[in-house]
Amino acid sequence: MDVVALTFASGWASGINAYATVFLLGMIGRFAAIDGIPEGFQRVDVLVIMGILALAEFLADKVPYLDSAWDAISTFIRPVAGALIGALLAGASGELLPMTMGALGGVTALVSHAAKSGLRLAVNTSPEPLSNIGASLVGDAALVTVISLAIANPVPAAVLAGILLIGTVALAVVLLSRIRRGLTALRAWLAAR
Repeated sequence: MDVVALTFASGWASGINAYATVFLLGMIGRFAAIDGIPEGFQRVDVLVIMGILALAEFLADKVPYLDSAWDAISTFIRPVAGALIGALLAGASGELLPMTMGALGGVTALVSHAAKSGLRLAVNTSPEPLSNIGASLVGDAALVTVISLAIANPVPAAVLAGILLIGTVALAVVLLSRIRRGLTALRAWLAAR
């Protein structure tokens, strides 16, 4: 398995939903007996906890402004998860490769998370909820596609993750004024709570 490509793809996915990334990797490792998936991800307790958290994020991600509040909290979780996943995929042992893969996974997760969070703020300015649900479902489908592909074909998955990352960053730049409006609306929503 190409650890650099798998780490990049997993880092991108962690920026979208770190819990679902660990859950999917664990399920694939446990039930498809794929080598290279950390055994810790395959433990029943880890799968149950990650499954519950992934479901909570799946549901929260469909609600305008709650999704952005969840993303704000996840700013501290997703990059760290991407770094840990990268290090564990490389066999964290204090050597240079695992530390480098940890950095790659963390930075990729941070950029992916920032682009996703910005786009969701922009989508929240839409007056109807269907665009929010649609954007969330597209992200969910992309995450499942990239992780599933990464197990069988890490390099094409990394290329796809790279295209998605560049596309979301570019779209976030184009929608910067709507992201600012979304941030103002999020602050108002949080103040009302």
